This record gives sequence, structure tokens and C-alpha cells, in this order.
Amino acid sequence: MPVNLQAYIILCITTLVWGGNSVAGKMAVGHVSPMMLTGMRWVIACVVLLIFAAPQVRRDFPVIRRNWLLLLGYGTVGFTAFNAFLYSALQYTSAINAVIEQAGIPMVIFAMNYALFRTAFSIAQIAGFTLTLFGVALTASHGDLTTLLSLDLNQGDALMMAAVLVYAGYTVALRWKPEIHWKSLIAISAFGALVSSIPLVIWEFSAGRMIWPDTQGWVIVAYAGLLPSLVSQILYVRGVELIGPNRAGLFINTIPIFGTLLSIALIGEALQTFHIVAMALVLGGIAVAERGRPRPAAEAGTQ
Repeated sequence: MPVNLQAYIILCITTLVWGGNSVAGKMAVGHVSPMMLTGMRWVIACVVLLIFAAPQVRRDFPVIRRNWLLLLGYGTVGFTAFNAFLYSALQYTSAINAVIEQAGIPMVIFAMNYALFRTAFSIAQIAGFTLTLFGVALTASHGDLTTLLSLDLNQGDALMMAAVLVYAGYTVALRWKPEIHWKSLIAISAFGALVSSIPLVIWEFSAGRMIWPDTQGWVIVAYAGLLPSLVSQILYVRGVELIGPNRAGLFINTIPIFGTLLSIALIGEALQTFHIVAMALVLGGIAVAERGRPRPAAEAGTQ
């Protein structure tokens, strides 16, 4: 299978599951509290990884020991912080808003890569990111861009902006990951996520906000612990390896489509006109940016 096609399939599966993660987080409201959900999902993920990744972790342990802080940091930032912000945001905003606002991640990845590494870009990519920015802004402002001028945003939408920043930082930092098996990478990162989620659970409990999962809550915890925590993270890392963080990050813009369809089908959220316009903008952005990306000489000669 051509590398590009392989990456596209992998990244679409990834974002389908992530779109479901936002819907699951909305369905969790009143059934399991945000930090409990964040912590329990990594308990499940770590148990699974303990079974399936132990041989690779043992083999890679010398490299892991030299890079333990970076690997635990991946889990703390990309896994725990992102999901803590996401699940907290869904207490105050809709799942549709949350999935559309995640489309801001590629633009932030692009800005970080350029600022830190002067990564090459094209005019078409700038145009694509601009379209994406307008789509995200339209969603965050609930269809009224003038609210952005007064910073009158829903608390949940502000928390989603924080989620966007931390996941973009995680994606950019993947360029420094050591040469270890992907199972080792996910296992140690998941352990970092579990450890870093414990203080959040303690804080939630001490604040009197903890909700122990009921039946629906446990189903959501199981989904979050197996699919977004394991399957999507593994596939996303592979997608970044195949086509790089700038191009892989663009596929996060498909989360609005999957997430919106799931939100309407599963939790009956209403689709507003500004949602449709915003999705058209973010999908147009991904098409323009991907079509006009800078190509290495070898790749350009095959087009």
C-alpha cells in the first residue's frame, strides 16, 4: 500500500475514534466525573499494556531509562492534560462544539513547528490554516464572531482552547521520541498519564466533585480506556511517522465530521447553521493545505 494511502486510512480511523471520545465525554456528564474518567481510563490502558507490551518494554528498558522524563512527559501532556481539559470542557459546552474546536490543533502545530524549527510551508497551507481558524472561531463564538472581541466565551470553549494547545505541543514533541518499539512508547506514556492523573483525582475528591461511575459511566470508561487511549494513540504515532506532524495533524480536522455525526446520532444534539459553515471551513482548510503542501523533490517528481 502506498505510504500516503496507508497514512490516510490510519489517521481517519484515529480521528473517528477521537470523535467518539468527545461524544463519550459528553455522555459521561452526571455518570462519572471528568478527573475520575481521566484517571480510570489510564488504569484500564495500563493493565492492557502490562499484558501485551511487557516484552518490548523489557527489551527497550536501557533506552527508556535514558529518556524516562520525556516519555512520562508525553503521557502527562498529550494524554492526561488534554483529556482533563476535554472532559472538563464538556461539562459546559456541546460535543459538537468540542469536536469542531479541536480542528485548531493543526494550526497550532504548524505555528509551533515554524517558530521552533522553521519548518517549510506554502501559501496554500497558510490559506488552509486560515480557513480552519475561521471555522474554529465561528464555533467557539457560537456563530457570533463579535463575542471574540470581548472575549465573551463559554467556559467550556475556553477549556477546549487549552486542550488544543497541549495536544499540539505533544504532537510537535513527538519528533524527539527515542527509537523504541511503539508498544514501549505507548506503555510508558500511558504510565505517565496514570501517574499524573492521580493528583487530579485527589483534587476532584477533596473538592467534593467526584462522581463514581454508574453503569453507563463504566461503559464510557471502558470505551475511553481501550479505543481513544490505546488504538487511536498507537495509530496517531504511526501516522506521524509516515507523513510527519504537520500533515498528520491536519487530519484532526476530520474529527468534526465524525464527532458531529455521532453527537446527532447518539445524544441527539442539534446541528446549527454555524456548525455546518464551520465544518465546511475546516474541511476546506485540510483540502487546500494538503493539496498545496511543500513536497520533497523526489515526491514532487512522482505527482
